[in-house]
Amino acid sequence: MKRYEQERFIGERALFKANNLDISYCTFADGESPLKEGSNLKIRNSMFQWRYPLWYCNHVTVEDSAFFENARAGIWYTNDLTMRNITLDAPKTFRRCDGMVLEHVTMPNALETMWSCKNVKMKRVTVNGDYFGMNCEGMEIDGFTLTGNYPFDGAKNLTIRNAKMITKDAFWNSENVTVYDSFISGEYLGWNAKNVTFINCTIESLQGMCYMEHVVLKNCKLLNTNLAFEYSTVDADITSRIDSVKNPYGGHIVAEKIDEVIFDDPAVDKKKTEIKSEIKCASYESDIAV
Repeated sequence: MKRYEQERFIGERALFKANNLDISYCTFADGESPLKEGSNLKIRNSMFQWRYPLWYCNHVTVEDSAFFENARAGIWYTNDLTMRNITLDAPKTFRRCDGMVLEHVTMPNALETMWSCKNVKMKRVTVNGDYFGMNCEGMEIDGFTLTGNYPFDGAKNLTIRNAKMITKDAFWNSENVTVYDSFISGEYLGWNAKNVTFINCTIESLQGMCYMEHVVLKNCKLLNTNLAFEYSTVDADITSRIDSVKNPYGGHIVAEKIDEVIFDDPAVDKKKTEIKSEIKCASYESDIAV
């Protein structure tokens, strides 16, 4: 394996189609696509300062390194990638990659990042940016912090544990999603998605979980959540008060209290949804316990 240490690379395609390299304490400065079409690359303690550093690569490990803002669109069409202890300040990173492991990665500028990737494992990853994780498939995430809107639009087969997400329009159009032990604050959560499950989660949402097919909540709290579950099939076990529920299509909802249940669409048969709570229903005259 050829070694490069304390080198500074400039110019386009500086190490084009490189194979079997051990790179440490190096700087990839101005010059596009320095490692394009590379394979079997081990990179440590290095800096990427320009665009498109790792395109069409295979079998790459990057550790204890930094990607600067101008390293935008940095990793596309790359397979079998492991990244540990990384500061990644470049937007639009990760497109159509397959087989990724990210551990202790910070992305403060993650606009339009992680699109159409497959088989992704993430642990202790922090993200700040809109449209993260669009159309990804097969993701396992643990210890995740996100600030940004529209994450995981169109994602499939996604498992998230121990997350904190400040967002809106999360999980739209997604399928087969399970979220454990997490906090999510955001408007319009989960619209047009199906087979989405929240377990031991705390959720705050305006008009959350509407237009969903088979949304499940187990041992969850819903804070400041109103107009929930409209036109959704739902199986919800809520350990808190819900501000309001509107026009669920069917299923059952259990909560400590529901301030208001609204059925104002004649096309929705309220008998198809079993509700167990102290509730006030807009179609009823007084508080009832069901």
